[in-house]
Amino acid sequence: MPEDSIQHIDFEDLNRRAISRPLVSHIYTADPSAHVFNGKIYIYPSHDVDAGEAFDDLGSHFAMEDYHVISMDSITSEAVDNGVALHVNDVPWAERQMWAPDAHEKNGKYYLFFPAKDYEGIFRIGVATSDFPVGPFIPQSEPIKDSFSIDPAVFKDADGSYYMYFGGLWGGQLQRWREGKFNAAEPESPVAHLPADNEPALCAKVAKLTDDLLQFAEEPRDLIILDENGEPLLAGDNDRRFFEASWMHYYQGKYYFSYSTGDTHFVCYATADNPYGPFTYQGRILNPVVGWTSHHSICEVEGKWYLFYHDSSLSKGVTHLRSIKVAELKHDAEGKIQTIEPYG
Repeated sequence: MPEDSIQHIDFEDLNRRAISRPLVSHIYTADPSAHVFNGKIYIYPSHDVDAGEAFDDLGSHFAMEDYHVISMDSITSEAVDNGVALHVNDVPWAERQMWAPDAHEKNGKYYLFFPAKDYEGIFRIGVATSDFPVGPFIPQSEPIKDSFSIDPAVFKDADGSYYMYFGGLWGGQLQRWREGKFNAAEPESPVAHLPADNEPALCAKVAKLTDDLLQFAEEPRDLIILDENGEPLLAGDNDRRFFEASWMHYYQGKYYFSYSTGDTHFVCYATADNPYGPFTYQGRILNPVVGWTSHHSICEVEGKWYLFYHDSSLSKGVTHLRSIKVAELKHDAEGKIQTIEPYG
């Protein structure tokens, strides 16, 4: 929801109409990545704080410095904050801005995948490991080799392969990697280096991970989203093109790639027959929430599907102080996802 409309919102009425309530209210949380491990729900969000940074389109006010893991015994049970799982001070290569993470499990070990800016101000993606889903997590001494940008999401396919999907525009720096290396020109402009509106949109990236889940097994490739005519979405198609917040789930023979459109505030999805694509745009999952950003995950729990997302209703519209929520997600008989209205 656009920032300039926040001041006109009746938050008492909005919270009455909201289809869900914040899962935790003692801290601000965002960007929830949800998984079921050993029959229990674990949510890996970012931890919003008010660090006093000025609001800008580079996301400087999103100055998160640690991660908490939230757990739930069932979809209706109380959400429990398990404390600090990883702090930026414990990551040798990372200086600041621990943005949206994800996690996964392999052979009884748990992996936390997270973006952070290194000491040159460049977003990289790191990995930390633990014997427990709630941590504490021990980080690798270096980020993933050749990693860049933000919003890692790790998907386990039926054959046991793990894939990472990642990338984000503007403050997420994806547009600065168009030539294969970081372009440091015009660092204060979030729209520098973007394609023209009539050019193909920048794509999320996908790469298979090595068996130990600590590195890319291949060079990341573009995840292309096609329109109804089989043509790549254009950069000026702001209501449909990828901006950030990659997620992947598998349903009845199809791979569902979902993502945020960023400055137009939708969560959309596209489908393919394989984890690399190309994907074909299908529609919207979530209409705009209060607060500038949308970021989500989709998780199956006891035979039903759920959308984990966030909004800024608890903070009365403060963009960088968000709260995670959950709502049931439904696929129709043809596999289409029914669009969710967050406020009824």
